[in-house]
Amino acid sequence: MAVDVVIYHNPECGTSRNALAMIRNAGIEPHVVEYLKSPPSRALLVQLIARADMTPRDLLREKDTPYAQLGLGDTSLSDAALVDAMMAHPILINRPLVVSPLGVKLCRPSEAVLDLLPVAQQGAFAKEDGEQVVNAAGQRVS
Repeated sequence: MAVDVVIYHNPECGTSRNALAMIRNAGIEPHVVEYLKSPPSRALLVQLIARADMTPRDLLREKDTPYAQLGLGDTSLSDAALVDAMMAHPILINRPLVVSPLGVKLCRPSEAVLDLLPVAQQGAFAKEDGEQVVNAAGQRVS
């Protein structure tokens, strides 16, 4: 069964690496978009935010970004201004954002990606920190 999955990925991010590994653990080879090198177009970013049922503010990343320096905590800023900031500084786009036939979701924590995969995990999976997420039977551990 071919499943079309896209992950907006930052290889420097452990959460993003874990989500990518869980997609692959389901036997799916996703389209990996390193969005810091190849950011989505403005139209695509706006569409992804809408499809994920989020606001631009929901997708903003604060940690290790110019969020504070740009004054993005100002709640009077419009959605368009926040999208402008993400377009100018893609590091502000939180990750990993995953697109599958089941929807679009910001996968924080990384195991949120399991809700987007239409196929089961093919075996046990533990995050980089050793936390068991999927057991040997391919079932989610709560």
